Amino acid sequence: MPSFQSIFLAAFILAFGLRLWLLLRQMRHVWLHRDQPPTAFADRIGVDEHRRAADYTLAKARVGLIGLAVEGGLLLALTLGGGLQWLHDHLAWIDSPLLAGAGLLVALALVSGAVELPLDLWRQFRVESRFGFNRQSLAGFLGDVVRQALLALALGGPLLLLVLWLMGIMGSTWWLWVWGVWTAFNLLVLAVYPTVIAPLFNKFTPLADESLKERIEKLLARAGFKSSGVFVMDGSRRSSHGNAYFTGLGDNKRIVFYDTLLSQLGPEQIEAVLAHELGHFRHRHIVKRIALMFAFSLGLLAVLAILKDADWFYAGLGVASQSDAMALALFFLVLPVFLFPLSPLMSLYSRKHEFEADAYAAELTQPAHLVAALVRLYRDNASTLTPDPLYSLFHDSHPKAVERIEKLMSYDHIGMQPQRA
Repeated sequence: MPSFQSIFLAAFILAFGLRLWLLLRQMRHVWLHRDQPPTAFADRIGVDEHRRAADYTLAKARVGLIGLAVEGGLLLALTLGGGLQWLHDHLAWIDSPLLAGAGLLVALALVSGAVELPLDLWRQFRVESRFGFNRQSLAGFLGDVVRQALLALALGGPLLLLVLWLMGIMGSTWWLWVWGVWTAFNLLVLAVYPTVIAPLFNKFTPLADESLKERIEKLLARAGFKSSGVFVMDGSRRSSHGNAYFTGLGDNKRIVFYDTLLSQLGPEQIEAVLAHELGHFRHRHIVKRIALMFAFSLGLLAVLAILKDADWFYAGLGVASQSDAMALALFFLVLPVFLFPLSPLMSLYSRKHEFEADAYAAELTQPAHLVAALVRLYRDNASTLTPDPLYSLFHDSHPKAVERIEKLMSYDHIGMQPQRA
């Protein structure tokens, strides 16, 4: 029977080899189609704009190649290379096992963040700046990093201590208690995010355009959607990319438009984009995804409960010291390696939701308005129209542009139902 170390190395080679192969396929496919937009976009996207989108995609992919090598190297260094054991040994001076365990996980997060920071800087100030998307200063970028770290410490620190405490005192049922705490924590964060967390990073102001506000309110009434307001976010502080979303739970739901999106689209197109977002609400996609996440996390914690007391799990990953914190660190380090081959399942599930939201938007507004909005956003955001099919299958949460536009154009403008062949 192969050792767990052999199984881990085989899974590592499979996952990272597959990711590398898919990324190289994506680069080749985008390059080969660089000079010709898809037929469906030939009269909407110019050749120069299509080439710019291809060059932007290739620039991000080249950074992705470096990121893939760094990620793989860091994982091996922390596990089989003895990195985690080294961190554990250098925290041995902490008398409290609970604090020492929390210190190990915080140190791991700091190391990972420090390794990833140069690549994040390169993406923001070389790639995004080169294509005209970056609007953030270095000081602003680093300020965001610090705020995110402090927020993670303020929210995650107490949660981490509580989880480790439960793992230590609740016996064989600890994973059920931890799952309950994790579920409650996520629901709390979702509830307070719009009014407490998001304003730490962006400014939100009520929509001032009265005519657009009236149009949106009528749309919300038709959809039966009640929110705490429609807000504009100063996304232009960081990027020229545009977006829209709704967030929050219960009576705390709010609709948010990036100011960049409002400057890119006309009223009818904005209404269509919002109708798409309302489609996610109508079909209860957010609730379904949250429920799936909670069910999946319960299964993962059940697996961790088995691995936590297995000597072969630690030894197979190059660790001599066994503890609850070490089990958590190892489990969540290696988990992506084993789960990546399953990525198409989640991507397909997400793309199904996007098609459903588009169909709902076609019921509330003219499909042509959403088509026009999507084409404008594809162009302004330099989104590739020609992704590699296999790469898209693994990585893309949204349908390919051509498929999405063709589906919308197939809807009947009267009944807004898909036309039957």
